[in-house]
Amino acid sequence: MSKVRMIIPCFNEEDVINYTYKELTKVLAKDSELHHYDYDLLFIDDGSKDRTIDMIKDYSEQDEKVKYISFSRNFGKEAAMFAGLENSQDVDAVIILDGDLQHPPELIPQMIKKYLEDGTDQVIAKRNRDGEKASRKLMTKCYYKLVNRFVDVPIEDGVGDFRLLSQRVVRSLAELDEAQRFSKGLFSWVGYPTETIEYKNQERVAGDSKWSFFKLLDYGVDGVISFNNKPLRTIMYFGMGIFGISILYLLVNFILILINGVDSPGYFTTIFAVLFLGSIQLISIGIIGEYIGRIYYEVKNRPKYLKQETNLNEEDSNRRKVASIKSSNRDYRDNHKVEPLHHAISKPDEQVSYHANRNDREELEKEEKANQARRIKEMNL
Repeated sequence: MSKVRMIIPCFNEEDVINYTYKELTKVLAKDSELHHYDYDLLFIDDGSKDRTIDMIKDYSEQDEKVKYISFSRNFGKEAAMFAGLENSQDVDAVIILDGDLQHPPELIPQMIKKYLEDGTDQVIAKRNRDGEKASRKLMTKCYYKLVNRFVDVPIEDGVGDFRLLSQRVVRSLAELDEAQRFSKGLFSWVGYPTETIEYKNQERVAGDSKWSFFKLLDYGVDGVISFNNKPLRTIMYFGMGIFGISILYLLVNFILILINGVDSPGYFTTIFAVLFLGSIQLISIGIIGEYIGRIYYEVKNRPKYLKQETNLNEEDSNRRKVASIKSSNRDYRDNHKVEPLHHAISKPDEQVSYHANRNDREELEKEEKANQARRIKEMNL
């Protein structure tokens, strides 16, 4: 029986976490019975200051399907998602969704159905922007156009973290051990067969959004900086362009001086040039600083999060992971007809070859030892 895990990052969600738990349980209990799969809920508490983790613990005492990991402090949503993926490599599939019900649980049965019936590795929930303000739609459209000019993988508008990931996608993402993560880009980077389901934008059931304008701006900058070096190359090209314009401007002015004589000083032109070039230099230094800062964090190699407490049994998790790897190896051997070693070397011809290679190795070892002894003797003389 397949097992599907819900990964739910939470930060100060005491006003809404009860609705989330009840809604998920209602949807999954019915659908798991219908399609014959097992499930559990893994809440990742990202250092909440309210009663979020206490409420999750209460649910876990009443319901064995509720698991949790609590961080020692707030490490951010990216760290919370990574913790969920890193601790879910033994399950067949995971679904990442927010804890505020803006990702509708009603879509989960469709996602699981596509995974179970079609074997799709990524089932993405894409939000349409019906009902949003025109200004927000315009800003979002401009942002995605800008980002897609700079990044090496496509990042689609309306596509976020709400998605189903198969086991091999989860393992691939867990292997990407980078300090500064941008999951939207990483989901596209790993690839694998993907399908999309659309849904309408949902309002929070309760509580306030944790994403301010400046947090969204920082996240947008991460999207541009984290995935390639195109901003650095753009700066170089821009500098070359300014250099060309400067040479052209110098030549034009030189010709005008030859024709008309020395004109009055151009204060406006000078001030504009100084301010323009100064701003370009500051922006360039800022971009270079972002890259250097990321190198700094990567070199330190600190953990992305620290667990304060959890009810996940790590020994059972490791045991299931090993069993899963053994099963994958066995399937590979069966599909490719790989013969066990003791069968292979038991054949007469190959057995002779095996012993011949072994004798050659022994002769080489003896010769090397003799050479070493001779060199030591010469040094003593």
